[in-house]
Amino acid sequence: MKSSHVFSRLLSVLLLAMATQALAADAASAEKLAKQSNCFKCHMIDQKKESTSWHDIAVKYRGKPDAEEKLTYHLTSGEKVKFDDGHEENHKIVKSKDPVEIKNLVSWILSL
Repeated sequence: MKSSHVFSRLLSVLLLAMATQALAADAASAEKLAKQSNCFKCHMIDQKKESTSWHDIAVKYRGKPDAEEKLTYHLTSGEKVKFDDGHEENHKIVKSKDPVEIKNLVSWILSL
């Protein structure tokens, strides 16, 4: 096979993968769940508030194979979180038991 054909095929696969990832998260549903769960009390999409922005969280986990698992645990476990001023609180649990909704929220955060 000619190298131009190989390149074209690889480019097609890459573009398809990028398009699939971009469509993977339903942003409107994710934001709705985040609002219902009061996530915006501490987080903003692209600016630090009381806690890290979701964009910075996405950057931190980008390319890590366990990113989805770690964020899902964080959103559903109520684990302790430490704030910049030193105080600790239990992280609020997302207000959904539906694994599809939670996965969508995690995918959306990681896509930012």
